[in-house]
Amino acid sequence: MVRIPNWKGQTVIESMAADFSKRVRTYKEREMKWIVRKEECCGCQACQDVCPAGAVHMHLDSEGFWYPVKEEERCTHCMACERVCPMKHPEEKRGERLYIGVQAKKDEVRFASSSGGMFSVLADFVLKKQGVVYGAGFNQEMAVVHKGIYDDGSLRDILKSKYVQSDMSGIYREVQKHLEEGRWVLFCGTPCQVRGMKLFLGKDFSNLILADLICYGAASPGVWKAYVGDLERKDKGKLERFSFRDKRSKNSGRSCSYVINGKEKMEAMGRNLYCRLYFGNCMLRPACHTCRFCTAERDSDVTLGDFWGIENCNPAWNDGIGTSLVMLHTKKAEEIWQSVRESVRWFACNKEEALQPRLIEPTKPAKYRKLFMKAYQTLPFWLAAKIGGGRWIR
Repeated sequence: MVRIPNWKGQTVIESMAADFSKRVRTYKEREMKWIVRKEECCGCQACQDVCPAGAVHMHLDSEGFWYPVKEEERCTHCMACERVCPMKHPEEKRGERLYIGVQAKKDEVRFASSSGGMFSVLADFVLKKQGVVYGAGFNQEMAVVHKGIYDDGSLRDILKSKYVQSDMSGIYREVQKHLEEGRWVLFCGTPCQVRGMKLFLGKDFSNLILADLICYGAASPGVWKAYVGDLERKDKGKLERFSFRDKRSKNSGRSCSYVINGKEKMEAMGRNLYCRLYFGNCMLRPACHTCRFCTAERDSDVTLGDFWGIENCNPAWNDGIGTSLVMLHTKKAEEIWQSVRESVRWFACNKEEALQPRLIEPTKPAKYRKLFMKAYQTLPFWLAAKIGGGRWIR
């Protein structure tokens, strides 16, 4: 593409994207007063669920992220929204923790999971107690939402990573209701969502397992929606299924697959337009770039993630189907581990062997992040992606 700079040094397309983005800001976004600065909001939505007056609502901004806004006439100034904010109330520091590498004994469980299948093992523990398991899945519109699962047959809906920030509307109240009824609950989410859940509940429950993830960052639901639209336009059909981590090639989940109109397509993660932008740091939430949860010091019961570096720590386990890194933070987690460890293969490791980048520091924003976020609002998705640093993909 020939680059013809204008007086600002921009190409014609870059200039158009910047100009159009100013015009597409909605009337609501111009008029509404956000509750917090966007860099200080993780989008967990706990403030919306906790508000007794129904004065807090989540609205999409121009980058496609959910942020809380407040109806002043309904607000009673009870400060409940402040009390449950993970960004205002850092996690509690705990003592020693256990670091474990885990693989489910059944390969089909690992193939159905993003890593080694530890989430499925914990889910099975809770479901056998007639409990409820919460995780991220797709709804009928292929938006990513948190949902509750009540039986083994539905568990697949919330397995595997979703590289999109999930909608948590109503989930905090649901979890609280089940816990107060005496049901076991496993809640799995990003560290900020788990911290929000803990603050929302306000007390410990012996029948609750809080599992947070080693999180790369929360991607824009608006960008995901635009990508889905681009896929459906290109393949002339309705997206029915999408896997960000397809491990059928035994490549540790470095493939993506999706189904449109009953036809499946698979491609390397490095060639997938959306994943290139995600791991290129072009569409993460602003707060993710200063995330305080990028540490091994968590106040969840258990932390789950891929055991990156398994080829160095335990080469015999590097079979391309996945290994879970499990970090146990509480006595409750240790007791549950004693109950389930016979269903998995495992080895203990130390902190140095377990540490990986997102347990040390947050993801840095891409050079082209702002440009891409402006471009995707007005241009075809594939073209916006090229402007945002993915020029070589198409």
